[in-house]
Amino acid sequence: MPRGLSPAVSLSVHLDAICSRNRYTRDPVPVIAELYATAGDRLDILAESVGTWVRYFDDEPVRILCAALRALPDVEPWIAVGAARRAQTDHRTPEAHAGASWPLRRA
Repeated sequence: MPRGLSPAVSLSVHLDAICSRNRYTRDPVPVIAELYATAGDRLDILAESVGTWVRYFDDEPVRILCAALRALPDVEPWIAVGAARRAQTDHRTPEAHAGASWPLRRA
């Protein structure tokens, strides 16, 4: 029987979705309010989720939201985690399949 996501992971996904859905906002105040309302008493998950999101997605079109999110408590250590994740190379298929539209299947 599948377990599904834990409540903590589900909350983190939801918080990330709020940030992503509102990434181009010019008024971050309602976004911050929604994040706090969604997180409830799980401010640890809020800090982790927001911090990693901020540094992973921080670029010019989302500066307003990222600046507001950086002001939240306890996000700074998680911003470093987001930076480390952003610096990782993209996942790629093995070079053996370069140029192939689909890897050969073996019978």
